[in-house]
Amino acid sequence: MRVGYFQFDPVFGEVTRNLDLVTDRVSEAQCDLLVLPELFASGYQFVAEQEVEALAEPIPDGPTTHRLLEIARRQQCHLVAGLPERHQGRCYNSAVLVGPGGVVGVYRKAHLFFEETLFFAPGDTGFLVWDIGPAKVGVMICFDWFYPESARTLALKGAEILCHPSNLVLPHCPDAMVTRCLENRLFSVTANRIGSEERGGKERLTFIGSSEIVTPKGRILHRAARDQEELTVLEIDPGEARNKTLTRYNDLLRDRRPGLYE
Repeated sequence: MRVGYFQFDPVFGEVTRNLDLVTDRVSEAQCDLLVLPELFASGYQFVAEQEVEALAEPIPDGPTTHRLLEIARRQQCHLVAGLPERHQGRCYNSAVLVGPGGVVGVYRKAHLFFEETLFFAPGDTGFLVWDIGPAKVGVMICFDWFYPESARTLALKGAEILCHPSNLVLPHCPDAMVTRCLENRLFSVTANRIGSEERGGKERLTFIGSSEIVTPKGRILHRAARDQEELTVLEIDPGEARNKTLTRYNDLLRDRRPGLYE
């Protein structure tokens, strides 16, 4: 199975420009699954609720989802991408999974970071897993990495690949994802962005790049630079994530002691 990410520097509010860039670059990718950053077409640093409301889109009827569907159908692949979603009067920091057959599912970010709490409603979907054929995939968004329960819940539900759209500014996540993969024996594809945003007199946010693909044994197959656009696709065997055996006597999930964890 060929999986990858596209790391780039979106321009805030220029949705069409950002979608055109992604469409152009991703047309080069021969892959089964591609992950794009969190809020990849809208930009990240909002300064007012009106901006969120103007840029948030319904799924599946918004322009971002429509464009992702066009790419998925043309290239016969699946994509996971972050966008501001408008649903039943609320705005969510969401990620959509699309494939050649249409929208597969939507995840709404459970753990909002920093000023996201001012503009988005906490996610209400829970952590979801979808079978896309070659593998079962689960989605978490950016700061969800900080909560081990996010990845563990997806692993317990059968995820073999963690799709992780991100706009990371803290330095710890790239190394922490090694632990998340190791402690759950699954793959992860983190798609971060680069560049910075400094809007409305707010402090500058500098995004750390370092998108990466990590194996179930915690090996970094590839990590991007901190400040360069990059499209990377690698071949993996999802079957490696189905083997939870640690030693002859230990199985990762069988040996759990939930009754002691409260």
